[in-house]
Amino acid sequence: MQTYDITIIGAGLVGSSLACAIAQADVDCQLSICLVDATDHTASFSGEDFDPRVVALTQASQNFLTQLNVWDDILAQRVCPYSQMHVWDKEGTSSIHFDAAEVASPHLGHIVENSVIIHSLQKKIAQHSQIKFIHPAHLLDIQTLSLPEVVLNQGEPFTTRLLIAADGAQSQVRELANFATREWDYGHKAIVTQVQTELPHQFTAWQSFMHTGPLAFLPLADVNGKHFCSIVWSAENKLADELMAMSDEDFCIALEKAFECKLGKILHASERFMYPLRQRHARNYIQPKIALIGDAAHNIHPLAGQGVNLGFLDAQVLAREILRAQQRNIPLDDFSILRRYQRQRLAHNLGMMSAMEGFKQLFSHRSLSANWLRNFGMRQLDSNATIKKMIIHQAMGL
Repeated sequence: MQTYDITIIGAGLVGSSLACAIAQADVDCQLSICLVDATDHTASFSGEDFDPRVVALTQASQNFLTQLNVWDDILAQRVCPYSQMHVWDKEGTSSIHFDAAEVASPHLGHIVENSVIIHSLQKKIAQHSQIKFIHPAHLLDIQTLSLPEVVLNQGEPFTTRLLIAADGAQSQVRELANFATREWDYGHKAIVTQVQTELPHQFTAWQSFMHTGPLAFLPLADVNGKHFCSIVWSAENKLADELMAMSDEDFCIALEKAFECKLGKILHASERFMYPLRQRHARNYIQPKIALIGDAAHNIHPLAGQGVNLGFLDAQVLAREILRAQQRNIPLDDFSILRRYQRQRLAHNLGMMSAMEGFKQLFSHRSLSANWLRNFGMRQLDSNATIKKMIIHQAMGL
């Protein structure tokens, strides 16, 4: 039976970046890596229509992609830097403005389409001979013997010294391996789409907090002099269903009103997609010879756009621990490797998830006292340059 050193289930942003990170640092090609994904990754970035899925990359994530030698290729395709962030309480009178100039940086981050990053990572994967990329292939079963045995819907079963789940929020690996999770519904659904705006976005990420949920406008690259933003509208279930049932024209009008015409008229909206929001966190990220990373380990509310950035940090830490073990001749199935990974990532991720849950709860309360507290706190924060700098550095992952 074929045995790989490392098998990664899921070739999205996090799984692909982990495979590249290990292969790039393993200059002697001592490690065999099997990367499995259910998607047929033959499609490439076209440069025409915008991908409905975008991510807000922090400076830390940019640094990671630079280390993987894919950032320049991503820049050559299509990205949009943002240098400012404007956040306000639609139910009150206060707002907070963050500016990259406050920390002497040219930008706070970049808005990048998922397909752009995936395209660059797939090209890099093809350059590494020790990575075997199996796709499309569905995971059917995992048998935990002396080594994990992986059964796919094609080919023969194989074993692996280390099995890594990067297969997203609905992780099959997590379910098959019986990882316990703590989870609950937010009672919200997220609507994502791209819109054309009358006015330029000013390289600013905009976010309005409403009792029914936050609305974010994320800047995209201009095309032929036209201005575009990606939106993420997290709304209570009933409102979200009503918004999805609207005609394009009525949806644009509702969006314009909710956003208070900050960028003028909403001239056009692309196809809308909706997905339910659910908080999910694995109680442990590891079992002997198995590890969870990215959304397979933790699923967070999108209001701060930190999901993929946390996943990239998982990939960086796990790759570093695997390579550290190689340098010290520690077998890959030694549980100390995964314990070191979990110690570095679980508490950090829990802290970020708790902070996002706190923000959501604070802005969802409708009482006058909560409204006063929110607005007082935002005014105080906006006037405190020192704390704002700390928040900016935290948001940049630095």
